Amino acid sequence: MTQVVRNRLIAVAAIGVAASMLGWIAVSNMGENLVYYWKPSEMLAQGSLAYEATIRLGGVVVPGSVHWDEAETSLTFELADTHQPEAKKVKVESSQQPPQLFREGIGVVLEGTFQKRQVFVASRLMVNHSNEYRAPHDGGEPPKNWKKTLTPMPEVL
Repeated sequence: MTQVVRNRLIAVAAIGVAASMLGWIAVSNMGENLVYYWKPSEMLAQGSLAYEATIRLGGVVVPGSVHWDEAETSLTFELADTHQPEAKKVKVESSQQPPQLFREGIGVVLEGTFQKRQVFVASRLMVNHSNEYRAPHDGGEPPKNWKKTLTPMPEVL
């Protein structure tokens, strides 16, 4: 066997192995482990395909929509694409206590599932925040006032 024939056989074998691995990935259940990252409008546009899939949903908490029931540890709010009043929005439910920085008008990323009743059930809530640190005011902020906005709301463009 000459050097050229041996090199060609190695190349064909490598291509065959790569093609078979790609085929295995395409037919296996790896698609069930994917997590989609969408805005509310993108998720709603998917229709029934978005139901029960694990989704990371990013958007802005709609002012005036936050309802917290401390007794039942129940948080509900609306999440919109942008601060614009006409932006697409979706209702969100969570049974977790929100992060300390959570408030109306702030950007958040949720992980959970979209239900057929048109409600996103969040199993994880993350707050987008800046890297700027400001020391707390003298006397501090009582923990029960977590819903109050610490900085002015951004103006609607």
